[in-house]
Amino acid sequence: MSRNQYISNFIAAAAVAAFTIVKLGADDVHVVPGAAVGDSLIGVSTDIPSVTGERCDVQLSGAADVLYGGTVVRGDLLTSDSTGRAVAAAPAAGVNNRVIGVALVSGVVGDVGKVMISQGAVQG
Repeated sequence: MSRNQYISNFIAAAAVAAFTIVKLGADDVHVVPGAAVGDSLIGVSTDIPSVTGERCDVQLSGAADVLYGGTVVRGDLLTSDSTGRAVAAAPAAGVNNRVIGVALVSGVVGDVGKVMISQGAVQG
């Protein structure tokens, strides 16, 4: 682990696959997979998947490995698809997308790439 990473431990309120984007669950201690571009995304799960009720490590800052859900070009702002995989944020005019960060490498669906975590939002 790099000294520039911050990883926090939560409880999975639903199954969380390795290297996927997560959001907070119904309270302060639970996380669930990101499921939409408007979700309040907080970080990326580590290399250990979690089933419902298990502890789940989530990387909240630094460069993280993330599973791509589509074609990504380095420099793209990334958001979540319906299963927590990273996809390029492409909001329509007037629509907001929450983002988890910036892609550091290009890739396609199924690749595990790098994202520099920087939570925020972008409007089309």
